[in-house]
Amino acid sequence: MSFWGATVITNLFSAIPLVGEGIVTWLWGGYSVDNPTLTRFFTLHYLIPFLILGLVVLHIWALHVPGNNNPVGIDVKKPSKDTVPFHPYIVIKDGFALLMFMIVFAFFVFYAPNILGHADNYIEANPMVTPAHIVPEWYLLPFYAILRSVPDKLLGVVAMLSAILILAVLPWLDTSKIRSAVFRPLYKQFYWILVADVLILGYVGAMPAEGLYLLIARVATAYYFLHFLVILPVLGFKEKTLPVPLSITEPVLGGSPNLAAARNKESKIE
Repeated sequence: MSFWGATVITNLFSAIPLVGEGIVTWLWGGYSVDNPTLTRFFTLHYLIPFLILGLVVLHIWALHVPGNNNPVGIDVKKPSKDTVPFHPYIVIKDGFALLMFMIVFAFFVFYAPNILGHADNYIEANPMVTPAHIVPEWYLLPFYAILRSVPDKLLGVVAMLSAILILAVLPWLDTSKIRSAVFRPLYKQFYWILVADVLILGYVGAMPAEGLYLLIARVATAYYFLHFLVILPVLGFKEKTLPVPLSITEPVLGGSPNLAAARNKESKIE
């Protein structure tokens, strides 16, 4: 399955007008997926973790210098009692999350290693025998469904890449001044519709591209782009949001006399 997966993915570049076929031949290192292709992609997969390590360093810098967000999306003015030290609070929280993840990960590794795989992966690659149904890994299924829902090869590749790249421009597509969905009741409903839409795309991506499955994939693909390009920008202007508290602690200490006294003191200082 990996052999045919590599064949399908690299063949996507052949949809590029004029230079597509040359790019595919260059990627393969020949006229089909063979040992040169394996060497090149193994090298690429070896180097990418170092790139990810660099992104981790940038993430740690962004966490400690500009600062991290909070669940209610409120800008914290420093100095403020709304925040807590990174250690031990965040260290313990992240350590607990890592432990929970490792438990689930260990379950898959030791008890169900094939549950997210495909049985055809155990069949030796044979260029003369094409599998009846080629599917990518589970986390790529929604985008694979978008690719197959467009009848034209070039437009299908454009749609699939657009579905991924559109996530990078979300800060500009979301026109709401409120960053947290806690105070956006209408947006929360559309968010869960989007989650259901992505799950549907993942399901039909694993099914044959025919009949009802193809129709569902096309409807789900249309809604996917509609959500980001139409619903999200319009909601930012039209949605009536809930009142946003002045601080993170206000929802907890809203009627507290101590908080009221602190506010009066701050107003006198200003």
